[in-house]
Amino acid sequence: MGDSALLQEAANSILNKDMNRAKEIAQQTLEMKLDPMEMLTDGFIKGIAEVGDLFDRGELFLPELTLCSEVMKSAAEILSSGLQSKKMQSSGKVIVATVEGDVHDIGKGIVVSLMTAYGLEVLDLGRDVPAEKIIEKAEDFGADIIGTSALLTTTMERQKQLESILREENLRDKYLTIVGGAPVTQRWAKKIGADVYAENAIGGIKKIFDFLKQKELQN
Repeated sequence: MGDSALLQEAANSILNKDMNRAKEIAQQTLEMKLDPMEMLTDGFIKGIAEVGDLFDRGELFLPELTLCSEVMKSAAEILSSGLQSKKMQSSGKVIVATVEGDVHDIGKGIVVSLMTAYGLEVLDLGRDVPAEKIIEKAEDFGADIIGTSALLTTTMERQKQLESILREENLRDKYLTIVGGAPVTQRWAKKIGADVYAENAIGGIKKIFDFLKQKELQN
């Protein structure tokens, strides 16, 4: 896109919790026929990532974090209309949650915004969600994919618990399970039996669409 000033403005609109400016930039991106995905990833997401860092350092409080996330979602909703031609042909339903005992959801918010932008139907259960409730909602929603985020080493065990319950209830083969979060690794995903480790939002979305394409071919 080449407009570094506008990209920085997009990031700043998130940091400043400026809903109106964020919407203006998103709309301007479409009107100027700039790349909406670049604006999302190199502009708005850059801002929300900085917000996450501030929160982790104790320089931002939860109400401010929530407001920044809402600004991000509003911008993403506008940009999603410009991504219609870029969307993958596959479509699917995804349920996402931050696991029980964990109230951090900034990373999950980024993933949800991008999933929605790419045309996936996403149900975000929010923070501090028990494994049993995640599975119950996945069944009700008719989800194809269950994604969980853990931002604390102490709550990673909830991801393992989810995998165990799915196996106990003979539901494991029904879903693609994705795990992510700062302390989560590929080794952890393999250890607990999760299908996919999402190191970042873009990588996670690519793996989702690979799964959905394979599922379509099998049907």
